[in-house]
Amino acid sequence: MSTPHNSAEKGQIAKTVLMPGDPLRAKFIAETFLDDAVLINNVRGVQGYTGSRNGTPVTVMASGMGIPSIGIYSYELYNFYAVENIIRVGSAGAISDDLKLMDVVAGMSACTNSSFASQYNLPGSIAPTASFELLRAAVDCGKLKGMNMRVGSILSADNFYNDDRTAMDSWKKMGVLAVEMEAAGLYLTAQRAGKRALCLCTISDHLYRPGELTPEQRQMGFSEMIELAMDVATVMA
Repeated sequence: MSTPHNSAEKGQIAKTVLMPGDPLRAKFIAETFLDDAVLINNVRGVQGYTGSRNGTPVTVMASGMGIPSIGIYSYELYNFYAVENIIRVGSAGAISDDLKLMDVVAGMSACTNSSFASQYNLPGSIAPTASFELLRAAVDCGKLKGMNMRVGSILSADNFYNDDRTAMDSWKKMGVLAVEMEAAGLYLTAQRAGKRALCLCTISDHLYRPGELTPEQRQMGFSEMIELAMDVATVMA
């Protein structure tokens, strides 16, 4: 059953997977939010754990950084392990002036400067889009928690460091809320597989204002977002 990037056996991965980028964050989430979490994959140090949340099986597995990396892991999960839902739980840099540190954003769609979609040989441009079912569940669960979650378009960028600041100004004018590096690849992989995907991000810095979270805060300070993703996993069960 194992793949080149996943040593889990059949039945060890739940139908819903929470996917942070950082393996250490995956470990923290599993140990903090899951009952009876068991390490089911550690190929290349990309840790994956399966446990339960309120009786619902949930897997947490890292994706690494960038669209190529999440494209590999999500493809294998959807196509070889019968995973139905992947919820990316990560950090993002705010573009919108209305966002502040620690705000949670749900990516309804993911703009991108990546050529990832070229593999599908489409006769036009495709819009990488979240699953309506997962997004609706996240919005409903967020309301029950009293969260002020923002929903809208995000940008999945291929480059973390960008010398062209005018490019981000252009995305801002189009109403893009925040920038991260994985959602578009996840959404496209899910769309091609006929599965569901959603990106939830906590704002870790602002591109137009000073201030940012520390690496430790990025790793362990996203509890509100993780609790929301766990609630969505329970609803989807």
